[in-house]
Amino acid sequence: METLQTTTLNEVYEEYNRYIYHLCLKLTRNKAEAEDLMQEVWVKVVRYESYVAQVDHLKAWLTTICMNTFRDRYRKNVRRSKYMMNQPDTLDVPVLDLVPNDDLSTEELIEKEDVAKVVQEKISQLDGIYKNTLLYFYVHQLSLIEIADIMKVSIGTVKSRLFRAKARLKEMVLSDEAATSAIMA
Repeated sequence: METLQTTTLNEVYEEYNRYIYHLCLKLTRNKAEAEDLMQEVWVKVVRYESYVAQVDHLKAWLTTICMNTFRDRYRKNVRRSKYMMNQPDTLDVPVLDLVPNDDLSTEELIEKEDVAKVVQEKISQLDGIYKNTLLYFYVHQLSLIEIADIMKVSIGTVKSRLFRAKARLKEMVLSDEAATSAIMA
C-alpha cells in the first residue's frame, strides 16, 4: 500500500469499504443496521481525516472505529430500552407514563454529593498532567484522539496517563480513611 500521506479519503473508502460493510454486517446481523453502522463509521473517519496520515495500520484503525461505534450504539440502545417499555398499539396510556421515575431520594442526593466532593478534592491533588487528562476524558468527555491533539502527545501516552491517573486517584482515596468511609458508606 502506498504511504498514507498521499492516501486520500476516496482511496481509503475504495480499499476498505467492502471490509467495513462485512464487519458491520457481522456485528449487527441485519442488513439495514449494518448500513447505518457503516455510515456512522465513515462519518467518524471523515471527522478524523487529519489523523489518517498519522495512522500506521489503517485497517486496524478502521476496525477499532467500527467496533467502538457498534459498542456505543449497543449501549445507547440498551439504555433506551431499559427505560422505555414497548407500547402496544391498543394501549391508551402515553409512552412517557411508562418511563420509570429515576429521581433520587434526599438521602441518596446528599450521599452522591459527598462522594463527588471527595473525588473532586482528590483529583485536585493530582499532578497537573494527570488531573488534566482525567478532566478532559471524564468531565469534558473528549475522545482519546482529541485529548492527544490538545496535549500534543500520542494516543498511547494519553491512555497511559489515564491509567496512571486512575490508579493514583484510587491509591489516594484508599489511603484516606475519611474519604474511604464516605465512598464506601
